[in-house]
Amino acid sequence: MIVQPYLFFDGRCAEALDFYKAALGAEVEMMMRFGEAPPAPDGAPSEGCGPGPGAQNADKIMHASFRVGDTVIMASDGNCGEAPKFEGFSLSITVSDAATCNRVFAALGEDGAVIQPVMATFFSPAFGMVRDKFGVSWMVLVYG
Repeated sequence: MIVQPYLFFDGRCAEALDFYKAALGAEVEMMMRFGEAPPAPDGAPSEGCGPGPGAQNADKIMHASFRVGDTVIMASDGNCGEAPKFEGFSLSITVSDAATCNRVFAALGEDGAVIQPVMATFFSPAFGMVRDKFGVSWMVLVYG
């Protein structure tokens, strides 16, 4: 079994992918826009953010997957109508040293909000929590 996060960005997925490429060195492995999807099986035209070349939001991302280190995260613009609420979880990134922790933490926190500044704890020489500009919470830490 593999458990992977799937994040919905309410129409800002392309911006989020660019942000994670710059902040984390993420690599986009796959991306399909709604306008690139095949038509519905019954041939009915799509409305709103649905698939098909005539869709109102055909340029929005229906599905993407991107890699951060050994982890694949999936993403989408979703329904392009509801504001996403990234609540009740954080994505955790383990890095090799305190300097990398501080760099990644600062990059993720650009235009975001610090939840807990990077500091030494009983379980890590460097640990911090930050919410990025999309509302996704991250824990960045060094083990050891």
